[in-house]
Parts: sequence; structure tokens; C-alpha cells
Amino acid sequence: MKAMILAAGLGTRLRPLTDTRPKALVEIHGRTLLEIALARLRSFGVSEVIINVYHFADMVVDYLKSHNNFGMRIEISREDDLLLDTGGGLKKGSWFFLENACHSPTEPFLLHNVDVISTIDLHRMLQFHNENGALATLAVQSRESSRLLLFNDHLHLVGRAAPGAAAAQPPSDPASSTLSTHSPLSLAFSGIHIISLRLLPMLTEEGVFSIIDSYLRLAAQGEKILAFRADEYYWRDLGRPADLSQAALDLQQRVL
Repeated sequence: MKAMILAAGLGTRLRPLTDTRPKALVEIHGRTLLEIALARLRSFGVSEVIINVYHFADMVVDYLKSHNNFGMRIEISREDDLLLDTGGGLKKGSWFFLENACHSPTEPFLLHNVDVISTIDLHRMLQFHNENGALATLAVQSRESSRLLLFNDHLHLVGRAAPGAAAAQPPSDPASSTLSTHSPLSLAFSGIHIISLRLLPMLTEEGVFSIIDSYLRLAAQGEKILAFRADEYYWRDLGRPADLSQAALDLQQRVL
């Protein structure tokens, strides 16, 4: 299975740590966020990865070379002139997933933010994606977020929550995939996606764009963009220095 790590962001919330390095090379207990993400993907069976870079791009390239690409095939997608956001970044790197698509046209790929850390069961998420024939599956949780997404009872993406909306409560039974409600579920996206190859030619947006905007457009057209409930798993955004400190503490306490 192949994957893409989104690592091109400026890491402004991590300043001053990112004044002299990209956020992908910020460390927790002597391990960079990029190394942690790669190790996570490798444990899931991913052996080929493309990484988009922009801020201090050459530092990422040199770091990977110095570590022999961590024993993986790693390609770099440079966004030298313009930071393309998640959708534009994926579209630019889509060649990586399409190069041998004729040999495995049904195999999906994984898209993972470099600045999140989690114990989300990727095997279970992949099974959910395949069993439901999803175009894309988004790992989501019931937690506070400024950018909640709306899903119906069947966990289909139906929209974006209004600012200030409260997140849906987690299911009482973690094994349950839905909640009994007729109102849309407001859930927070985790920055981890499993995507079918057939989505790539559907990315008609150009230049800088968010993959979430593409998902919303495709969902409105009847495509199956699904939520994978990951409430029972550890997850943390590593966007601020305080988040790094908490993640380091969690690692010490073996929460992760």
C-alpha cells in the first residue's frame, strides 16, 4: 500500500521551533514528527511514500537521505513556488499513485498529516473503507474543533458545521458505527484519510485548494465520502509547542 504525508505547511503555530526548520523535523523525545509518521505507516504495511515539501524543503530531503529513507521508497513532491494546501498538494503528487494503477486499480492509498499522532487502527479503517465501497474514508472523532464536518446516520459526509457548533457525543458502544439520531453528526476530522484511486481524476479543482472542499463537492454529487468513528483511540494534533509537550508526556506514560 502507498501513502502520502502532508508536510508542506509553514508550521506557524509551532514558532519559534519552526523558525529554523520545517515542522516535519520538529522532535518529540529525539524523534522527528516525520520519523514518527513514517514508522506508523511502515507498521501498517506501507512501503512507498510521497511527501510534499515547501518550508525548508531541502532540510527534509537531506534528512531523509541521511537516514537512508528509513528503508522505504520515498518520493518528494516539491511545492517550490506556491503552497498548494491539502487538495492541491495531493493533486500534484497524484502521479505517484497512478504510476502502476493498472496493476492494482482497486487498491486505495493513505493520506496522513505529518503533525498528528494517533493509535487509530488503520487496518480496521481500511476494512471499513473497502467493505463500504467508499470513495474516501475520513477518521473522525467527537471532540471540540473549529472546523467540524457534518455526517448523516449512515456516516456519509453531508456538509460543514456552522462556526461554534458542538461536536456529537461519542457512541455508547465503541463498536457501533452510527448514532441513533435524525440530526447530522458534527464530528472533527483527524487528518487521516483512506482514498480510492478513482477519486484522483475527480479532483477538478486547480491550483491551491483544500481536499475538504473537494470532498464536500463530491458528496453533494452523491459520492460516498464516509466517516470512520475513531473515538476510542488516542489522537493529538501537534500544531503547538504545548501539544508536543503533552505528546512527550503521553509517550512516557505509555498512553501511545
